Amino acid sequence: MTAAPTIGVLALQGDVAEHVAVLETLGVSTGKVLSPEHLDSVDALIIPGGESTTMSKLARRYGLIDPLRKRVAAGMPAYGTCAGMIMLADEILGGTADQETVGGIDMTVRRNAFGRQTESFETGVRIDGIGDEPFDAVFIRAPWVERVGPEVTVLGRVPGPGEAGRIVAVLQGGLMATSFHPELTGDTRIHRLFVDIVKGHA
Repeated sequence: MTAAPTIGVLALQGDVAEHVAVLETLGVSTGKVLSPEHLDSVDALIIPGGESTTMSKLARRYGLIDPLRKRVAAGMPAYGTCAGMIMLADEILGGTADQETVGGIDMTVRRNAFGRQTESFETGVRIDGIGDEPFDAVFIRAPWVERVGPEVTVLGRVPGPGEAGRIVAVLQGGLMATSFHPELTGDTRIHRLFVDIVKGHA
């Protein structure tokens, strides 16, 4: 990895263009990942939101699921948002019988935990590592984290009332995941945090 790493965005479905745009705003070299060859050309990866069962099937169809697992296991930094969080989980609840994940983060994630599309919402969430100002988090059919292992750092929880205390942002080594969609907000702080993590693993 060079001092100016390339961060790819898994382009099977979801908010691909939005993540690419944020990375370009930050001056980061980026590219869309749709094949094992594309994956070989990047130093780190963002797995965007979308529909996690569909993403799992497409990753298998495009021959990416096993290369993704190998790269993550070998230490490639990755950041998953919403469905991407599910893809990075070692265990999922509420998935289909044939649903696969990349894994890497020792956590249990529940799909659609905050409700369906009509129950999408925004709220301020304090995230460790980006400053004191709460992040305006956009939750769309979002998961939450029900369990984390001893090596996982909790970066953020939903404030009260309602689902207060639910874990929505985590970090384990070079792997980060959020339940929400930072690419939709215009606030680049979480992407900046991931870029710093990637550079720290150079």
